[in-house]
Amino acid sequence: MRHGSSALRLMALLVGVAATASAQQQPKLQDLPDVPVAKPESAPQKRQNRVQTTIEVLERRSIFFPDIATSAGPLSVKQKFELFADQSIAPSRLLSSAAGAGIGQAQNSLAAYGQGMAGYGKRFGTSMATAASTNFFGTFVISSALHRDPRYFVTLHGGFGHRVGYALSRIVVARTDEGKDAANWAGMLGPLLAESLANSYLPVKEQTAGRTFQRYGIRIGLYTASNALREYWPTIFRSLRISKITPAPKSNPPPTTP
Repeated sequence: MRHGSSALRLMALLVGVAATASAQQQPKLQDLPDVPVAKPESAPQKRQNRVQTTIEVLERRSIFFPDIATSAGPLSVKQKFELFADQSIAPSRLLSSAAGAGIGQAQNSLAAYGQGMAGYGKRFGTSMATAASTNFFGTFVISSALHRDPRYFVTLHGGFGHRVGYALSRIVVARTDEGKDAANWAGMLGPLLAESLANSYLPVKEQTAGRTFQRYGIRIGLYTASNALREYWPTIFRSLRISKITPAPKSNPPPTTP
């Protein structure tokens, strides 16, 4: 009976996570035909394994993308506010705004800002301000009110098409504080509120409904592209051996409080 059970367990490991979970329970012979029943219970473990894999790759919180999740536990309201602040001054944000300001100046967008260093500074400041507003509304206000987790949970599983598709889906799908999937209202409404607020400091020509929704669409597109980069950032992080030149994480970090 033991040899038969071991063989079934080996086959279950090759079939998938569901059979693996059932094999670990050492079922009796009469229970073996019911192994597929345990399949729904494997989903939380599979999600946990993916998060754990991300933690093992990153080893520490990402400075470049602070919103990449390195733990499965939910964030408190205070932690969401701190994440909003970190996102607003992250290297990824600074580089994106610097590049965007340069491209905007080359194309003479926001022409009222003019050219030269003064014009570049205005474009850069506008980009940083709008991004900070987006993070404030999305990462902090809406996520706290609707109990959404504003972090990005990397999959590190599947092929290129699957992972890019997952990254794109994160624009409309978010993780709740309980670890379930739900509508990403924070990601969809945050940029819209930020672009509406931007009408208070943008040139007059930009303060129309048409221009506001145009900027909103561009911002959603940029966030979609940045999600794809986040999906592969742990791999890039490991490949560049950045962990070799960054400080080691503190031992016994304090537990995350919900």
